[in-house]
Amino acid sequence: MNDFLAAVAVLLPSLGVGVLFFIAMRALLNADRTERRAFAEAEEKYRKSHSTDA
Repeated sequence: MNDFLAAVAVLLPSLGVGVLFFIAMRALLNADRTERRAFAEAEEKYRKSHSTDA
């Protein structure tokens, strides 16, 4: 049992860093997706308002 706790204690920091990295990357990718969507909508709105369909 003591060996098991020692193994868990050794692996816990790496698992913690891995979880934090996963959360950070997921947040980054989600923010990028949202920003690209907002930019595309703004660009489409701009093109519609500045079209030269005379």
